[in-house]
Amino acid sequence: MQLPTISFQPGTSRVQQIVDALNQAIDQGQLSLGSKLPSARVMTEHWGVSKFTLIEALDRLRGQDRITSSQGLGYFVASKTTPAARGTSLDLLPQDLHSVLRRSLTGASGALRPGSGHLPENWLEPSAIRANVRQLSRSPALRLTGYGDPAGYLPLRQALQQKLFAQGLDVGIEQIITTANTVLALDMLLRLRLRPGDTVLLDTPCYFNFHANLALHGVNVVTLERTAQGLDLHALESLFIQHRPVLYLTTGLLHNPTGHSFTPGQAYGLLELAKRYGCAIIEDDLYGDLHPDPPPRMVALAGTEQVTYLSGFSKTLSANLRVSFVVATPQIAAELTQMKLMCGGITSEMLEQIVCSMLNDGTYHKHRKRVVQGLQASGARVAGWLMKLGFTLSAPYTGGMFIWARLPAGLDAETLAQQGLACGLVLAPGILFGFDPELRNYMRFNVAHTDTPEILSAIEALLTHAA
Repeated sequence: MQLPTISFQPGTSRVQQIVDALNQAIDQGQLSLGSKLPSARVMTEHWGVSKFTLIEALDRLRGQDRITSSQGLGYFVASKTTPAARGTSLDLLPQDLHSVLRRSLTGASGALRPGSGHLPENWLEPSAIRANVRQLSRSPALRLTGYGDPAGYLPLRQALQQKLFAQGLDVGIEQIITTANTVLALDMLLRLRLRPGDTVLLDTPCYFNFHANLALHGVNVVTLERTAQGLDLHALESLFIQHRPVLYLTTGLLHNPTGHSFTPGQAYGLLELAKRYGCAIIEDDLYGDLHPDPPPRMVALAGTEQVTYLSGFSKTLSANLRVSFVVATPQIAAELTQMKLMCGGITSEMLEQIVCSMLNDGTYHKHRKRVVQGLQASGARVAGWLMKLGFTLSAPYTGGMFIWARLPAGLDAETLAQQGLACGLVLAPGILFGFDPELRNYMRFNVAHTDTPEILSAIEALLTHAA
């Protein structure tokens, strides 16, 4: 057997260069499948490396299933070194426009995403996150074996307790439960609170996953229009009388997609009616930390007996750092903890320690302040630019990630979104956020993603072509 010749180059470890050379020799047939490799002594002499270097390289190849080993017999090229090839890859996911758009809004391709629901990477603090990861890796507080606390990492829950107190909510530590993300938190809460056939109230428009998740629970959904003035309380009371919803799922601050926040007066009117007709509230506050001057959360006004609160850090710190939490009555919090145990929902203590560190050392506060200021500047520019193109804003932009805009006359959001996909532009047409035909005239823009010359030019070209 002829071993490959390696001219070792600086800048890459010798271990990796041996791995690469043997992989290439196997792929090209120079080392035949199932054949025995020379002894370790022969290979170390051939390449002029230490036995330690060689063994590490062989261990890597064995981990990649490129070679096998047998005690006393030596190393062999694996008899199969690649998975069986398929003529075409199978894609069994739904291929309708709505489903494709939803996947594209969160995908990892290089598409332009003015319709995205998260911040661009260059707006975030990857260096601060990496620094906390490095610090944590050296800390004895990091437990690499065993499960974490079912309720969540205690120091993080204590930091969240302080954060909530600063927002006007005084709750016990036992009322705060961490979750892997807000969608999972919502799904578990719905399992606790709903039964098939119950009626749930949603805003229209609203975050598209709300409809999808509720459909899995077999409940009836009724909707009420969310405008720049909030909800029509007279229409809301009529809806309560007619349909008797047991739960209202909503966003108090920086509503997705409209960007609207309930004023204290609007919130008090809503809370009074919901209490009168026995309707509990789940307040999704995923975007609230992006508000430049937030009014009180509904849970701070009414307490956890009426409002269950959920929030997280995927929109402010990182879409991949999915640490979320629920604030509820002690009884619901205990049931949620039990559900985490029963369905394998125990959260990652390592991620929770990273977030805890960033809360406690002030990194999160400074980062949040920078992001809020950046959004206000970008939002002002994008709002002006959209109006020049003929869009009508549902309300003046005052902060947050989104602008909800009505298209110029004669244009259809779904058609534009389909044309945008064809040229690598992922938009968020109104039809993603509800079933009212009027939503075809609207589009959601993420101001952080939209505020670039490349995207502005692409949207303008799309509109010009459509006209």
